[in-house]
Amino acid sequence: MKWDARVRDSGNRLVDWLLRPASLPWRLASLAVVLGICVSTSLRANWGSDNAFVVKAAETLLAGGSPYEDKRFLYLPSAVLMAVPEALLPQEVLRWVLPVGMSGLLGIGWLAALRLFSVPLRSRFAVVGFAVFALAYKPYVNLVLIGNWTAISAAALPVALLLARRRAWGAAGLVVGLAIACKPMLVPVGVLFLFARQWRGLAAAVLVPLGVSLAGALLMPSPSLFFTKTLPFLLGGQDAYALPWDASPIAVLPRLGVPEPVAVAVAFAGAGAGLWAAWTRWRRPDGADGGELRLVETACMVMLAAFLVSRPSFDHYLLVVLPLLLASAVREGSMPRSPLFWLALTPQVALIPWPSELAHKRRAFKDCATLCGLAVLLARRALSPGRVTLEPVTTAGSPPRTEPECAATPAESASRTAF
Repeated sequence: MKWDARVRDSGNRLVDWLLRPASLPWRLASLAVVLGICVSTSLRANWGSDNAFVVKAAETLLAGGSPYEDKRFLYLPSAVLMAVPEALLPQEVLRWVLPVGMSGLLGIGWLAALRLFSVPLRSRFAVVGFAVFALAYKPYVNLVLIGNWTAISAAALPVALLLARRRAWGAAGLVVGLAIACKPMLVPVGVLFLFARQWRGLAAAVLVPLGVSLAGALLMPSPSLFFTKTLPFLLGGQDAYALPWDASPIAVLPRLGVPEPVAVAVAFAGAGAGLWAAWTRWRRPDGADGGELRLVETACMVMLAAFLVSRPSFDHYLLVVLPLLLASAVREGSMPRSPLFWLALTPQVALIPWPSELAHKRRAFKDCATLCGLAVLLARRALSPGRVTLEPVTTAGSPPRTEPECAATPAESASRTAF
């Protein structure tokens, strides 16, 4: 597997060391870490708690009932059809298959993010990086434990961006559409297709979940319960069951004494600023980058802006954007090159002895701090002035010369084209 010149000649000793091939012991150790997490998850009594709601919905459909009788089934009708294969598996089989499937989906997202930046898949960064991420980032273990379908979005977004970078926007839209059909988390990514003016990809992202949802609605009794019961429950932020783990500023700030209208205004103002930052980043290509960094940072900014106002926003939602941001570390000037990035992730690092007040039902405070920290840092980077390129300037009767004061020109805008 050939290395991209921008990666191989990074000029950073640590990055160059990480991009060298991982030895066999490193590969085996990393595999043992991931499989160990899966096995320990399968042995726990509360494994697959979130996935159980989806499986129950599929079982209800197979029994002739309406999945939306359960107010905690919050997905589209298409998700019921997607969950039917799981409902047909015995519980003992699902106990061992589900954690492996969750880890596999997260691994797919990690590998796709690496390929987006031309990182060799056998490098130390690829092999050891995923194992360290699984061990150190606590929401990873939480997601594998509860089996939430956020893992599908975590795999789909990097794959879609990789396809988009290869100018296969239609296929990217299809991947996003299938992910939305499972769980409507990637709906905000439609903004990226609007920025790029890729209407075919946007149509695929919209029509695929719509078509599958219509098919699911035709197969179930009382599909209107989705609009009369489920949607109001979701828009209301659910209830006290989800509140302790809801990391959205709309839920966290009132718990800290901020009036709810003020919290809503702050969250929506932050989301609006995030969308503006995403648009600014998309219009500002980086001359030192082939387009991958702009694509990743725009998509991640859109998703973080949505998480600020999403009700609820759980800790594992950040797994959709973090693999992409971490993979971008091979590029000079990327967010992971800043110590502030790692400081923002500190509240969710495992094994740190936080006070008991921030454990269990109050951990949303830490999750909200990480969410807001990453959103602010990425928005700051997106709104920072773009680099300029120096070109030789020739004047009449004089030899060619390079003069920064007269030759500095901003990089060409790409607001009307997509690579």
